[in-house]
Amino acid sequence: MAYDVTLITGDGVGPELAQAARKCIDATGVAINWDVQEAGIDVMQRTGTPLPDAVMESIRRTRIALKAPITTPVGTGFRSINVHLRQELGLFACVRPCKYYPGVRSFFSSVPVDLVIFRENTEDLYAGIEFEKGDPKTAELLEKINSLTTGRKIQTSADETGISIKPISVFGTHRLVKAAFEYARENGRKKVTAVHKANIMKHTDGLFLEVARQVAAEYPDIEFEDRIVDNMCMQLVQKPELYDVIALPNLYGDILSDLCAGLVGGLGMAPGANIGVDGAVFEATHGSAPKYKGLNKVNPVALILSGMLMLRHMKEFDAANRLEKAVAEVVREGKSVTYDMKADRNDPTAVGTQEMAEAICEKL
Repeated sequence: MAYDVTLITGDGVGPELAQAARKCIDATGVAINWDVQEAGIDVMQRTGTPLPDAVMESIRRTRIALKAPITTPVGTGFRSINVHLRQELGLFACVRPCKYYPGVRSFFSSVPVDLVIFRENTEDLYAGIEFEKGDPKTAELLEKINSLTTGRKIQTSADETGISIKPISVFGTHRLVKAAFEYARENGRKKVTAVHKANIMKHTDGLFLEVARQVAAEYPDIEFEDRIVDNMCMQLVQKPELYDVIALPNLYGDILSDLCAGLVGGLGMAPGANIGVDGAVFEATHGSAPKYKGLNKVNPVALILSGMLMLRHMKEFDAANRLEKAVAEVVREGKSVTYDMKADRNDPTAVGTQEMAEAICEKL
């Protein structure tokens, strides 16, 4: 059986990472028909759009995509393609495992960090409902906000104020937390922790916590607890081994997934999956690192491990396990690894992106 999979090559270092990940996935022996698609800054310069229609058509057809990093302009320019894909395709759960592999440089090398982030993908401040300063709608909203508050009025004018709206729904929270509990049950995990700021945002984060507690009641075999987000950050730095599966609203999930990646050696070791009812997109957590474009230098592990998650999603468990084991062996040996995985980043024995991928293929 051959699987149809969309491969989005991205921009910056994306194309070389896509090449490395494809090489390793093919080496598992799983037959894949790759539909290669381009998206990002490079294709925008040629076509006028960073996300051609052909990309969406391909993902809707294959229902599975492996996506290399794509640049998101800061402050100006087009909105995040990553966020657009999640919203357009209904990819409501961002799943980011954070697991320590022996051989990785980390302050937590003696701690058995092995946790999974479940981040809600479609709501919260990432819904993109924003109003810029000076917009007449901003003035209307500011007037409305001030009319609804007592003693807590916003003291600036609409010409000096931007507004972002934070929607959190029962439906969105329920399916995210349920997915976290289902994952815990299917993978032998013992505990789910809901993270929030319900002590301050009682009608948004409060709703998230209330629904999480309702879902938890349906899974008496799995321990449930909740943590306020700022305390959770401290907890993860002090004792990450106490946590297992963590369910969060969108913004907190984005921030804490990077924090957890730091616990296990950095974004170069952080894979990710975006799961929906009708499809899934797998991607590295890190960005496109355009300054390294074409240098064959960056760590390919995050995208390769994202491919491992993709294989598990396809129920190719043997291939996925062999790929993860091959990555773990190459990392543990520390010979054929990129510069960021060396004790000395100037170590002349560091290999390039493609050479590390080839070493993983040899282990397979």
